[in-house]
Amino acid sequence: MVHLTAPKPRPLSSWPKCRPDLSPPSHLPMTMAELEQLGWDSCDIIIVTGDAYIDHPSFGMAVIGRVLEAQGFRVGIISQPDWKSADAFRTLGKPNLFFGVTAGNMDSMVNHYTSERRIRSDDAYTPGGIAGKRPDRAVTVYAQRCREAFKGVPVIIGSIEASLRRIAHYDYWSDTVRRSVLPDSKADLLVYGNGERQIIEIAHRVAAGESIRELSDIRGTATMCREIPSGWTELDSTEVDTPGALIEHPDPYAMKGAQDTSTCATTAGEKKTETTIPLSHIRLNRAKTVIRLPSYEAVKGDPVLYAHASRLMHLETNPGNARALVQRHGERDVWINPPPIPLATDEIDSVFDLPYSRLPHPSYGNAHIPANEMIKYSVNIMRGCFGGCTFCSITEHEGRIIQSRSEGSILREIENIRDKTPGFAGTISDLGGPTANMYRLACSSREIEAACRKPSCVFPGICKNLNTDHAPLIKLYRKARSLHGIKRIFIASGLRYDLAVESPEYIEELVTHHVGGYLKIAPEHTEDGPLNKMMKPGIGSFDRFQKLFERYSKKAGKKQFLIPYFIAAHPGTTDEDMLNLALWLKRNSFRPDQVQAFLPSPMSTASAMYHSGRNPLRKIGRGSERVFSPRRKKQRDLHKAFLRYHDPVNWPLLRDTLKKMGRSDLIGNGPDQLIPDSSMGRPGHGRKSPSSPRRHQRRGPAKR
Repeated sequence: MVHLTAPKPRPLSSWPKCRPDLSPPSHLPMTMAELEQLGWDSCDIIIVTGDAYIDHPSFGMAVIGRVLEAQGFRVGIISQPDWKSADAFRTLGKPNLFFGVTAGNMDSMVNHYTSERRIRSDDAYTPGGIAGKRPDRAVTVYAQRCREAFKGVPVIIGSIEASLRRIAHYDYWSDTVRRSVLPDSKADLLVYGNGERQIIEIAHRVAAGESIRELSDIRGTATMCREIPSGWTELDSTEVDTPGALIEHPDPYAMKGAQDTSTCATTAGEKKTETTIPLSHIRLNRAKTVIRLPSYEAVKGDPVLYAHASRLMHLETNPGNARALVQRHGERDVWINPPPIPLATDEIDSVFDLPYSRLPHPSYGNAHIPANEMIKYSVNIMRGCFGGCTFCSITEHEGRIIQSRSEGSILREIENIRDKTPGFAGTISDLGGPTANMYRLACSSREIEAACRKPSCVFPGICKNLNTDHAPLIKLYRKARSLHGIKRIFIASGLRYDLAVESPEYIEELVTHHVGGYLKIAPEHTEDGPLNKMMKPGIGSFDRFQKLFERYSKKAGKKQFLIPYFIAAHPGTTDEDMLNLALWLKRNSFRPDQVQAFLPSPMSTASAMYHSGRNPLRKIGRGSERVFSPRRKKQRDLHKAFLRYHDPVNWPLLRDTLKKMGRSDLIGNGPDQLIPDSSMGRPGHGRKSPSSPRRHQRRGPAKR
């Protein structure tokens, strides 16, 4: 196994403040009039965002803006500009240092389109919920307009849209492999992940006079280059195994052990020599090592190579051992540095303790902003997720190492909500994050954690090295609800029930005090085939959780219910799998109102399965495991119909399908039959299903 050593990061608090006398305004300015009121003649940094500006730690533009402001930089916000010309991008004048560009809290394409590629009728991040206030592929469009507005000003792109498009990626909406967003946007630098550590270093180094082209060594960033720098060792992984004679190939996945070797090309100017080095001896801080992925042009035309590149990329996500990646795009390379070192507790506390007003910018007046209504009384307690679900983008964006806030910081935020937020009536709507119950969970050994290359700590089972003690979270819940003026605290974030069942006392605490009658939970499926492709636990874990949930609800004298979520048409799902799921739903008296069809988000492992027909969870070769994906609209509609077996609208389709499957025995009015025969009822009387939750990217309020 490759064992690399990550450098110790520079603490956020160690940078000298650019302007020590800079006082934080109640809101970051959005107009020249506000700049004048603050006594500023210009902004050092201007953040362009596709969301309405809400000064709340759940919104990326607010966090990055306040973090930079705390470093002494004057920061302005251009929110949801008219992108049809560059005029709106000149609103605050020319920035002294750079433009920061973000699509917002969601990928703009996921924000605009449903899983069936239909245009959504609303936008939760816009005043009034009005759709159409941001362009498709917002990062690319905004970055190009910034270039037009002020030529020569550096442009740095970020947000989840940039994170998930940092390499060549499958794009569901065009059904093609698209280039990295870097060459398309013509940005100087891409920041992936939450970005505080990177953006602070970038700002200080640019302010100190460094050229943006010199900032190619910052972890958690990507840039364009024409050649591999001198002194770097390049591991070539541009091909996969092909059938033929038994040949001992280099292992680009670096998973086997100390005896493995890999052929590499060391480039020094024009000279190129071939050497063989032990992969287990590579040290990131000694031998500078970069893995060459198959080029954009290669993966665009070869789905197997695309799956190979996806697997390589996902294996290089642990900050403790990740190597740099490089991918050819035309005549230049996209260079991706290893992920940033996660924030320590005092650092993440310093981010959340900044003077957010927690309110929308005053220019919006009393306009209703749905996303703000959802999160204004919520508190984020941690970041990251080690679940590794293949359809979800949290790990690719926030990382798999949990970054937890201290109790003190969390309790202070609750008190600030109580004391300063208009309309607060004593109820915290959510105390969670990407997952409800990963707070302070981590590997039992820092050394093992730094060396590990597994994509999940909980699949196929919970790792023996993972600490699953929920005691710190129980203690936090008790302290939070004991605060004066706090009446109720609900847990609305996604709950990992396979972890919760390891701590029954946590389930009792949750059920007794923090469930408001219903608890949403996401088993996603019941059948092993699709669950294995999702990297989700078997339905047995859900059954164990349900029994404990019901036991402790009864003990507390409460009538409470679980609301399970399921995904239709996920890669690896057959018609038989969906039928078995529908039968399970009926046996357990579940009638889902919300139907989630799989949406292939950029860069996810499940999207690689969908596009390539291969399983990147396995070593890739021309003869590697094939994965079937429901792609045709008719079959996707059928899979959704199985989830809503109780809706008369779906009965004609289900009747025809059951007959073709030889399961006419499931048509009738008996207790073990799925749908009535044609004499029972008339189609068209079912309830219309609400819009599907957009859960591929967002599982809580603070994904940026």
